[in-house]
Amino acid sequence: MEIPSSAPSLSTDGQAAASLKVSKETQTNGAAPHWSPSSWTKKPIKQDVTYADRAAVSKALAKLERLPPIVTPTEICKLKRSLREVASGKAFLLQGGDCAELFDYCEGNAIESKIKLLLQMSLVLIWGANKPVVRIARMAGQFAKPRSSPTEIYEGREIPSFRGDNINGYNPEDRTPDPERLVAAYFHSAATTNYMRAALASGMADLHSPLDWGLGHVRDERIRAEYSKIVDSITGSLRFMQTVGAESVASGLETVDLYTSHEGLLLEYEQSLTRWLRKPTTAGRRGSVSSYHHSVSSDHNGGEDKGWYNTSAHFLWVGDRTRQIDGAHVEYFRGLQNPIGIKVGPSMDPEELVRLLDVVNPDHEIGKVTLITRYGSSKIASLLPSHIQAVQKSPHNNTVIWQCDPMHGNTRSTPTGVKTRHFEDILGEVGSALRIYREQGSYLGGVHLEMTGDAVTECIGGSEGLAESDLEKRYTTFCDPRLNEKQALELAFLVAGHYRDQ
Repeated sequence: MEIPSSAPSLSTDGQAAASLKVSKETQTNGAAPHWSPSSWTKKPIKQDVTYADRAAVSKALAKLERLPPIVTPTEICKLKRSLREVASGKAFLLQGGDCAELFDYCEGNAIESKIKLLLQMSLVLIWGANKPVVRIARMAGQFAKPRSSPTEIYEGREIPSFRGDNINGYNPEDRTPDPERLVAAYFHSAATTNYMRAALASGMADLHSPLDWGLGHVRDERIRAEYSKIVDSITGSLRFMQTVGAESVASGLETVDLYTSHEGLLLEYEQSLTRWLRKPTTAGRRGSVSSYHHSVSSDHNGGEDKGWYNTSAHFLWVGDRTRQIDGAHVEYFRGLQNPIGIKVGPSMDPEELVRLLDVVNPDHEIGKVTLITRYGSSKIASLLPSHIQAVQKSPHNNTVIWQCDPMHGNTRSTPTGVKTRHFEDILGEVGSALRIYREQGSYLGGVHLEMTGDAVTECIGGSEGLAESDLEKRYTTFCDPRLNEKQALELAFLVAGHYRDQ
């Protein structure tokens, strides 16, 4: 199908990405002294996707370049201000959501259940840690997933692996990468973000009625009782505030900030939503329309009042498989105004970690980088201390957020080949992290979880006592196993209990 003459033209940056997306040539480590949204195309890339039709890629990217931002610089800068508090030990970061979203998850009930679970967990953590909680959802864009192999064997034939709804379909007959899915990903992300904002603005997070957040899906009476105890404490405090006439304070408890995040894996998509925008003068203030104006004719090398913002999400992270210092993903991430995360696994050398921080945060901005550690419960004790010590000895000391991802290092398969995680391993890694940071004179800044608001049976263990034989009851993930709502709340109580004991 020909592109109509009225179709939007593709920018120079977009043309560089489109050319790469149909080429199978390995990129060389070309010099990139001046960063641009497309300078990553000159770097070696991992987990890349190759499309068959350049015209279709160009059409999709041109469409994405014209679409409005999903998030704004004001929201991004407000998150950065909150993350500075986390890096300083004055707040706690809770980040969680699906391993890989499906387009079908863009539905009211599914979105609400995840929001409510994050709200419930944050309430428990606020009560336990006695500090604010910054909430970031793995939502509204967490579609693509890195895979260990680009292909798999299905019924005796080799087919492309499922890479996420924004690349190809889960159905074996729908595995050819389709650039139209990039545009579909934008609209599903935008719709999810829009509903999330609307639900919060409509009172879903109103602390005057925390029991309305819904615990009907939690069957465990002990968890119900503990949560109700926390709610009673909060409502008692609110009644006191109202009695003494502190209405202005109480009125600020009707909603919360909830930010979106995903792994920045598909750089052609991320590039298309990277905009040269005006920096907000005050992060928490409502900006004018002109504050978000995207000017493609601006001098991108000048003007300190503007910067490059990825407007697909508030927060993005680099995966453990794509964090090469000389690679395409690090090159792209180093030029963003957004706060970013870096997955830190067993293969990360301590000196390499410091060099990576030098590249992505040369100005040592506090809270700019979140280090998301994912070792496994059996390895964390031997690996985390050296990473902490390396950062402490560098100029990045007291600038990073240390966040524990207790999920990815604890994945294993049952004898029948079903991927799962044991709840005790997840609890064990978080508990070890809390202890190690204290021993090293540091502190755990947050947790990063793969979880769902549904009563799935994907991770074994927990107070419900799920066994391997229970996995088949409601194993619905299309990628990695997730904590269900009860297990996620249990984990929140563990962390809260640690801080209460202190």
